[in-house]
Amino acid sequence: MRNRKATDDLSRRDILKMVGVGSTAGFLGLLGQPLVAKADSRPANLLNGLAPIKIKSVKAIATAPNGVNLVVVKVETTEPGLYGLGCATFTQRAETVVTAINSYMSDFCVGRDADNIEDMWQAFYTSSYWRNGPVLNNALSGLDEALWDIKGKRANMPVYQLLGGKARFAIPCYAHADGQTPEAVADNVQRLMSQGFKHVRIQQGLYGALSLAQNPDFKDAGFASAKDSFMDQRAYLKSVPQLFATVRKRCSEEVELMHDIHERVQPIDVINLIKQVEQYHPFFMEDPLTPENMNWFKQLRESTTVPIAMGELFNNVNEFIEPMANHYFDYIRCHVSQIGGITPAMKVARLGEWFNVKTAWHGPPDVSPVGHAAHAHVDYAIWNFGIQEAGGGFNEKLREVFPGCPTIKNGYMYVNEAPGLGVDIDEKIAAKYPISNRAGNWTVRKRDGTIIRP
Repeated sequence: MRNRKATDDLSRRDILKMVGVGSTAGFLGLLGQPLVAKADSRPANLLNGLAPIKIKSVKAIATAPNGVNLVVVKVETTEPGLYGLGCATFTQRAETVVTAINSYMSDFCVGRDADNIEDMWQAFYTSSYWRNGPVLNNALSGLDEALWDIKGKRANMPVYQLLGGKARFAIPCYAHADGQTPEAVADNVQRLMSQGFKHVRIQQGLYGALSLAQNPDFKDAGFASAKDSFMDQRAYLKSVPQLFATVRKRCSEEVELMHDIHERVQPIDVINLIKQVEQYHPFFMEDPLTPENMNWFKQLRESTTVPIAMGELFNNVNEFIEPMANHYFDYIRCHVSQIGGITPAMKVARLGEWFNVKTAWHGPPDVSPVGHAAHAHVDYAIWNFGIQEAGGGFNEKLREVFPGCPTIKNGYMYVNEAPGLGVDIDEKIAAKYPISNRAGNWTVRKRDGTIIRP
């Protein structure tokens, strides 16, 4: 014990002496080994990383190749030729989003570090103090997706690689089958099945079976706008079980069926309707309740085993917390540009994973190909993916304006594997298709003229 103690004391004295040597410690380790690092044999770009870049300019590009208003944000950087694109489409108020981007976002962004996506998102989200609105959220989505596009291009990787890599080989999609009669809908379902789709959303006469409605009393009375739609809610409620029965009889169980209620009937009617279609095994029933009636979800959940998709009208990621924690719905049905882009979409998706809630991003035709690509990159990377709305596909006009569009084959969506989001825009061709402020009328009324909230 004495010898060990003496040795320990000596070692401590020697260490203290070596520390006191000063410059000698810079060359010798405590055990007498040289401290000079060997030359690193890795390439210089791996040692130093990429040089920081700044945002040089931000602008909105508005176009309507298919007659649907689309808005894209273009972010240019201080690196020559490097830019990113993001979807900011709020088709009903497209010109307002364009103004927000060109009049406010450019001044906010120019000179900032293009790499700091999270900081940029948080700063823009709170910079106007008031938040949680669709106009600024869509503008923010365009910025966010453009920054991810830039980051992917800088890394020479598709964005999904930066999000964790592929969790599936492609993105299963659902298509939309409509028709004036149940038989016509069944015909369209079979057509889509022949194209490889295994999931189809069925509607009769658009949302709310508007084709079943007769001339309403409010129009005879000259009340409201002549453009407003009329929905016969009772006729709609009777039609949906008949629609499911017809399509199931014709197409059997070979196809997954879903239906969009679009929040157009009262909560108690929703509960009764979903109980009636339960026997036809829907893949999900979409948007059963308005955001104003969220307190009905507990009763709805306790009344049926049919999976529920919800969230298309949610603006803020915080709106998902309580419903997920209470298992009120099974699919996250949100519009990614409505909540602000890839950054919040990943947060919502990760939250859903812990509560066994899957994704079903809203992907209608009034999302640009850039936005559809953003959906697909997130869909590739997350474990709790559910299904993706196909958006009607990408015709020749869209592919001309947006080179690099995703492709759909046999019911699956694929990205083109280019760095970033993989979609570009031809600004000269896009300018041939100007947007308008006539984006359709979502006003729907009862027979007496009372507004129905979609």
